[in-house]
Amino acid sequence: QLRLVESGGGSVEPGGSLRLSCVASGSAASRATLGWARQSPGGQREFVARFTRTGMANYYLDDAKGRFTISRDVEKNTVFLDLTSLVPEDTAVYICEGIDGFRTYWGQGTQVTVSG
Repeated sequence: QLRLVESGGGSVEPGGSLRLSCVASGSAASRATLGWARQSPGGQREFVARFTRTGMANYYLDDAKGRFTISRDVEKNTVFLDLTSLVPEDTAVYICEGIDGFRTYWGQGTQVTVSG
């Protein structure tokens, strides 16, 4: 089992920054690979970034490369997503993803709103 709890979302003006955190707990927490996806209003869920089993970070959004950075604290089973140079199109619910073998778990998400 894996439980994922996100935090750090909020409302910022264009050009602002946020740091999102996701803490994993449960029996699978230490072996799960963690990452982030996002879902904008009326849009499909899209992957943002995730770690592979070997610890490599992969990024999936072309327009976010260089602006978003994924990192982790392995000892604390926590993954972070640093969002910089935010634009209104980044407005979405950012959702933590955890993969344990063939099972995928999702957190409840944290809202990021970019406006102003």
